[in-house]
Amino acid sequence: MIGQVYKIYSDSYFVNAENKITSCKIREIIKKQKTSIVTGDYVEFYGDVINKILPRKNFIIRPSVSNVDQIVVVSALKQPELDFHQLNRYISLAKYYKIPVVLCFNKEDLEFENNLKDRIEKIYKPLGYKILFTSALEKLGIQDFSSVLKGKLSALCGNSGVGKSSLINALNPKVKLKTKSVSEKLNRGTHTTRHCEIIPISNDTAIIDTPGFSNVKFDFILPRDVDLLFDDIFQYKSLCKYSDCLHINEQGCEVLNHMEQIDHTRYESYLEFVKEAFEYKEKVKYNGIKEESSQKFHHNRTVAKISEKKRQVSRNTQRQRVYKEIENEY
Repeated sequence: MIGQVYKIYSDSYFVNAENKITSCKIREIIKKQKTSIVTGDYVEFYGDVINKILPRKNFIIRPSVSNVDQIVVVSALKQPELDFHQLNRYISLAKYYKIPVVLCFNKEDLEFENNLKDRIEKIYKPLGYKILFTSALEKLGIQDFSSVLKGKLSALCGNSGVGKSSLINALNPKVKLKTKSVSEKLNRGTHTTRHCEIIPISNDTAIIDTPGFSNVKFDFILPRDVDLLFDDIFQYKSLCKYSDCLHINEQGCEVLNHMEQIDHTRYESYLEFVKEAFEYKEKVKYNGIKEESSQKFHHNRTVAKISEKKRQVSRNTQRQRVYKEIENEY
């Protein structure tokens, strides 16, 4: 049968096929492959054993989900304080994986900076992002939130304490997800969601609730590619004097000449990501990252591949045997 992984807990994979949930294990050969099963994957299984991962429409490494129609980045206007740099990390990560993004700003019922909503719209509306303001507690903006989700599988991501679980409860009170208040001392939330799980909202709508996280680092791309994640910066790149311009201190940089058109938090985030990307570049330069594939396509199916190193050892052994046979003959 074919089904979708809706939750992973410990080494159990809960697969939904025709509205029936089956707790499955995975075949040993899949464990040896480097592609891990994540929430949202479509899999082929027999009985209670998963035999194959089907091709993905898309994938994002953190939170580890696949086959989503969009990512909804949830932030709080207050408690915890809105962190524009963290918001830019989520947006850029989704852009890297080419997944559409919706921005949801929760806790509108609290008192926050007078011009905060205007500032948010000034920065992100010109970039084409759909922006929602909600209050899970007061049920404000929930209808608009529901409309954006309708007919889609959406992954909710954001820091702990911003109200992801509360928003899901507001959409469908029958779900009754556990929630906790934000720590006044630390000004941050505590983890209530421990794993990624697909939660049905209606017949054609579902959400993947994800654990809160904040340590996304861009140490997996090269510095020259970071501006691809910032439309407000990349639009000037073709006008720069040098094609490899990093927009930091180069002469003839049109990004630096248009700084009044770019919000300072966006540019500061860009510089942070470039710094992290240089760490990746150094790792590539001195350590190397080339890895041999652990799979190969053979007779219309994906199978585990014997590494070159192991194969070479085997061939050396065969060669030694041949030499011994020749020596014995003479």
